[in-house]
Formats: sequence, C-alpha cells, structure tokens
Amino acid sequence: MIELQKSNKQIITRNQLLIVVSFFAFVLAILLFTFFSPNHYKQAEPVEIDIPLGSTLTQVVDTLYSRAIIPSKVNMKIIAYLYGAEKKVRAGRYNIPNDLSYIKLMELLIEGSPMSQILVTLPEGIWQSEVAQILHRNLNIDSAKVMELSKSKSFLNYLNLDVNNLEGYLLPESYYFYSNTNAEEILRKLKQEMDKFFTPRLEARMKELKMTKNQILTLASIIDGESNLVSEFKTISGVYHNRLKKGMALQADPTVQYLIRDKRKNRVLKKDLLINSKFNTYKYTGLPPAPINNPGKDAIMAALYPEKTDYLFFVANGNGGHMFSKTLNEHEQNVSKYRQWRRNQN
Repeated sequence: MIELQKSNKQIITRNQLLIVVSFFAFVLAILLFTFFSPNHYKQAEPVEIDIPLGSTLTQVVDTLYSRAIIPSKVNMKIIAYLYGAEKKVRAGRYNIPNDLSYIKLMELLIEGSPMSQILVTLPEGIWQSEVAQILHRNLNIDSAKVMELSKSKSFLNYLNLDVNNLEGYLLPESYYFYSNTNAEEILRKLKQEMDKFFTPRLEARMKELKMTKNQILTLASIIDGESNLVSEFKTISGVYHNRLKKGMALQADPTVQYLIRDKRKNRVLKKDLLINSKFNTYKYTGLPPAPINNPGKDAIMAALYPEKTDYLFFVANGNGGHMFSKTLNEHEQNVSKYRQWRRNQN
C-alpha cells in the first residue's frame, strides 16, 4: 500500500515536470520567434533614420515605430533592456535594411557605423551666394542648386513663404549636417531654425512695433551689414527706427553694397548711390522690399528692441565702431574726423 502511494507521487511529479518543461519550451519558442524573426516593412529600402545626439531610448523606439520599421515598441524595449542599450545607442544617420529582427536591429544601433556629421558654420549677415559657397566647400552641395531653390516658387511655397527669395529667412549658426545631406534638406533646416527663433513673445513684439516679420528681418539684415560689433547693434537700430518714424531715407551703405555685390563687395562709389532700385536706401525712403542678407539672432533682437536715443546719424570711427550724432552738423563734423583718419592711414 505504501509503495503504491510512492509510485503515484512519482508519476504526478513527472507529469508536473513535463508540464513545466513544456511551458518553458513553448515560451522559449515564442521568444525566439518574436525576437529573432525578421520584421518586414513595406516601404522602399533601406529606410533612412536620424538619431540626434542626446536622444533617449524611448525617442529612438518611437522613431523606429513611426517609420514602420518595427511592429511593436514593447518588444524593442525588451531587447534594449536585455542589451543595456539605454546609453549604448549611437547618434547618427542610419540606413536600415529590410527584414532585420529585433536582435539584429539593436546590434546595428549599438555596434553599427552611422554616417558621419560635418560641422558647418554660417556667419551672421551672410549673403545667400556665400551660403551656397560654404555649403559647396564643406558638403559638396551644388551651389547653383542652392541658388535655384532660393528663388524657386514651388520650394518657397513648400516652406510656407510668400516671398521672392529665401535670403533673410535662414538662420546663421553652427550646424552639424550628415555627409549625404542634400540642398533641400539643408535649406529646410535653416528656415525651420529661423521659425523657432521667432517665439510668441517676439511675434507679440512685432505687433507692438506694427512691423511684419519681413520688415524686421530686413531691418536686422541692414544692422548686421553695418557693423561687426554686437554692442552697437541696438544703437544702430535706434537710429534707423528714428529715421523711419521721421520719414527720412535710411541711407544705409549695406543696401547699396547688396546691389553691387557681384562687382565690388565693400567699396561704395558716389555713382552707386544713383542706382535706381528699391533696395537703394539713398534714393528711396523706407525699408527695402526684402532682407539683403541672412541676419543673426543679435541683429534680429536689436531690430525688435532698439535703443531709445535721439540719434539720427552715424559714421565709422576708424576703429571698427561708429560715431553717433543727433544733428546733421554734428554728423558732418564726425564725417570730417573719419576722412582725416583715412587720409592719415594713406
């Protein structure tokens, strides 16, 4: 009787063991199928994705899911957890081939070689033609393509711009671009950065001044063209705001330099002041119809927040800055000082 009971206990134990083993084998099979099976996407391959520097694991997984590269966020996060990938995924641009399993995809993001990035700096107050030259020099972008897109009505409409040229709407900064970046992508990014800079607070300030974005950028471009000293920007802005209020011609040399930029970059002759163009602020009052360069943040802020003074004139002081004056008589005296300085240099 006792031996029979022992035998029954052994039979039950074997059955339980079989159930447990079968369960774990089933779970293992599911795991192997889930994480080692290829994930197929239906779009053209390879899919290009960008992982910006500082991206969190959740952001990376969200990107993969939104681009339909993976069918499940949870499965990808499980694999990422097993790999300890929170700080291992490398930033960069990846070409994701089709039919990668979760395992292979995670290994690609951890051990793969993303496309390199190149640092490109666009100085403040830069002309569009100079933007094209810098992009060609650093990224081998066709400069003619950049200039073509800058005036392309279809591309400008795509960027939601009702203007004739992109000049003035691209924010000069230092940017990292991938080596395979194209002209459209670069110009779109530069324009988006300019849009981001105009916060609701700055938009409200424009309304206070009763000025449009185009007018602010145009004034900022003139300020950026007048001086290399940021400390002077708001004072120069104050002069131009004062002249605009009084209906005086701005008489800004940078606007004339813009007209002769293909002939002479810096030197303005008396005959140039007679050029019949709305951009010639010696001949026409008010602001030019559009920006004359791509102004930087400091110049834009100066255009929005001018220094409150009674200055109406300024002229170079020979030391990289300017002398400001309230009356024409004072201005003429400062001009004489500057001319004397130039004669002494010669």
